[in-house]
Amino acid sequence: MPRFFLDMPLATGLGFNLPESVARHVQVLRLQPDDNIILFNGQGGEYAARVTEMGKRHVSVEVLAWDEQDRESPLKLTLLQAISASDRMDYTIQKASELGVSQIQPIISEYCQQRLSGERAEKRLAHWQAIAVSAAEQCGRTRVPTILPILKFEQALAQNAELKLLLSPIGAIRQEQLPATAASATVLIGPEGGFSTQEESLAIAAGYTPLMLGPRIFRTETVAPVIAALLQSKYGDL
Repeated sequence: MPRFFLDMPLATGLGFNLPESVARHVQVLRLQPDDNIILFNGQGGEYAARVTEMGKRHVSVEVLAWDEQDRESPLKLTLLQAISASDRMDYTIQKASELGVSQIQPIISEYCQQRLSGERAEKRLAHWQAIAVSAAEQCGRTRVPTILPILKFEQALAQNAELKLLLSPIGAIRQEQLPATAASATVLIGPEGGFSTQEESLAIAAGYTPLMLGPRIFRTETVAPVIAALLQSKYGDL
């Protein structure tokens, strides 16, 4: 059944016109009056609803029932992701969202090829948040991951998490050496060229433990889904 995210309060019995962007999506799917859809607003749970009217420029719906279903992981997982080339970063955001990441902090590190600021950064953040919304709609999440404002590497290091990991090809530990339990984790993932030696030293001094995933070196866009799946399997709901 089609699912749509609405950034607005929802309640049983409420009738309203869908926002223009969502209405267009409903029209593209060729839904008709009395067709059922699911709505959620990222506050947990979701709502059964039905289409009541299909106009040329509007779609009206009625909220029928509340379902307290919560599909969020018990692990609060934050990715500190160095910004990569546009398609790669989009892929990272999409797969991290599907894998239950709570929030994504884009960072600018020494070897980043993409250095965004000002209006260009704002547009990119909005684009990434839209990707997270779309992924949450598709995979059944009841909350949408937060895409945080872009920070420089040093600014992003201060994180409160039980487990803080630095993905490194010369990591000090392997996955089997991770602690048995953790309720929260923050992971540092480098750009195409990795982190510099100085950046790795700064991260370690800030409490991050270097972790090597295996004998092969992954592309930057592969690392996020791999580490998210690993941590969700060990501490979350996979």
